Amino acid sequence: MGHDNGLSHDEQYSTATTVEEFRTNIAEVERRIAAAAERAGRDRTDIELLPVSKTVPQERIRLAVAAGCTKLGENKVQEAHRKSEEMADLDIDWAVIGHLQSNKAKFVAQFASEFQALDRLKVARALDRRLQGEGRTLDVYVQVNTSAEDSKFGMPPEELLGFLKEVRAFDSLNVQGLMTLALFSSDIDRVRPCFQMLRSLRDQVRETDPDLLGPGRLSMGMSGDFEVAIEEGANCVRVGQAIFGKRALPDSYYWPEAD
Repeated sequence: MGHDNGLSHDEQYSTATTVEEFRTNIAEVERRIAAAAERAGRDRTDIELLPVSKTVPQERIRLAVAAGCTKLGENKVQEAHRKSEEMADLDIDWAVIGHLQSNKAKFVAQFASEFQALDRLKVARALDRRLQGEGRTLDVYVQVNTSAEDSKFGMPPEELLGFLKEVRAFDSLNVQGLMTLALFSSDIDRVRPCFQMLRSLRDQVRETDPDLLGPGRLSMGMSGDFEVAIEEGANCVRVGQAIFGKRALPDSYYWPEAD
């Protein structure tokens, strides 16, 4: 399937600095989501738009919230934790979508409503212990490496089923589905197979044991490729630059290093 106005990864997105500009940007992303859903014969209500506010200062985040954003994605847990405290007067749900070191699980347990990058038992164990202490539960997505790139976090696809069976032991973790980072490429023919693999893995797990994945949602797609992700079954698209504006450094800079 083609898509009408997909944007390459080096597209210059304008920086929103007023509530009205944020409304305009959000409306344009919503239009593109709706068009992609229609092309794929999907219901728009099955797709969540998660605005990603990483590196954006709180002054501009407040404008985005005024424009209608109620849930925000952040890559680095300490940046997200700080922002959640700075903006505690606002009703924001925070989703941590980047790699987590187990020694920072305590922060996620304190403030996040969702964690989209679960890929190790060590982290699952640390989160569960902290969440039990807080008397909370947490929605989580299991991150899978679908691009076979060493630089990408996420578990190898062949380890997914065994991991999900072990995660079932942690009562505080509510598995929602799977997440992936596709190849950083403007070549859609290279990106699309990453999304297709995640959907296929989801379907395979459902056939084996549907209870392992909860609702079986797929979090995939970012500003440059979310329309293709929707065509391939995404239920959550993580969109930063198309809403907030272009970041000063390449996307790869913002992904934290491994332990």
